[in-house]
Amino acid sequence: MTAETDQAGTTELAHGFCFGEGPRWFEGLLWFSDMLGEAVHTVTLSGSMTTLPVAGHSPSGLGFGPDGTLLIASTQRRQVLRYDGDTVELLADLSDLVPAPLGDMVVDEHGRAYVGSQARTRGVIVRIDPDDRVSVVAEDLDFPNGMVITPDGATLIVAESTARRLTAFTIAADGDLTDRRVFAEGLDGPPDGLAVDAEGGVWAALTLAQEFQRFAPDGSAVTDRVDADGRTAIACALGGVEGRTLFMVTTTDAYPERLIGTKLSRVDALMVETPAPGDHDAGHHHHH
Repeated sequence: MTAETDQAGTTELAHGFCFGEGPRWFEGLLWFSDMLGEAVHTVTLSGSMTTLPVAGHSPSGLGFGPDGTLLIASTQRRQVLRYDGDTVELLADLSDLVPAPLGDMVVDEHGRAYVGSQARTRGVIVRIDPDDRVSVVAEDLDFPNGMVITPDGATLIVAESTARRLTAFTIAADGDLTDRRVFAEGLDGPPDGLAVDAEGGVWAALTLAQEFQRFAPDGSAVTDRVDADGRTAIACALGGVEGRTLFMVTTTDAYPERLIGTKLSRVDALMVETPAPGDHDAGHHHHH
């Protein structure tokens, strides 16, 4: 096993929020939700934070459209919100389409948002198209959680938490999800948030296993493990100046309701070997 990571190199980037979720690196900032704190935060690599209040919403999944618009999953209200840098407004109300509160989301290069609804056995993924049309594109998922799209745009991988597996779909030209298959199963714990790197390797937060693990691009093996130091691993993102910073969101309990009113959630940063997909401000530029 090749260890990509020097765990002594882990640095705490942010703390003092209630239940972090949905980290996304965008234009020099790490964005993440505080689901119980009803806010979306940003933090810089030097640790400066901002707060966007979303009162009355428990935000989780985040995603950026091609135009830089931020989409926010409002879990309990089963809505997706849109933030244009100025105001937060309703993009889509999915209440009639989904069986359970919303969780994570991923947005593709065309601006299509895939949003999970976290039922334990009958979970679904809903697609919101750039023209605001909504459709259910996957069903019968066991608590769909984190999602990533591979660098080539061809495959969507979703964490099924209660099944302890990662499931892959082929993304059709129209955005439909086809050819459902197992990407990795028998995981060491329930997977929550996911991140993907330039090779197609998938980082997963394994909540109760208290680890972040990187799965090989074919899902066949775990190539790297990062111990969350006795904390619950919630979600992760790749970003930073060279795209080689793994941002890890952790908390002290897997059950959010036990954490209401606490400030124990944290974001740590660790340098890894394989960068995020796409161009980065420094280092080698890959042009397709």
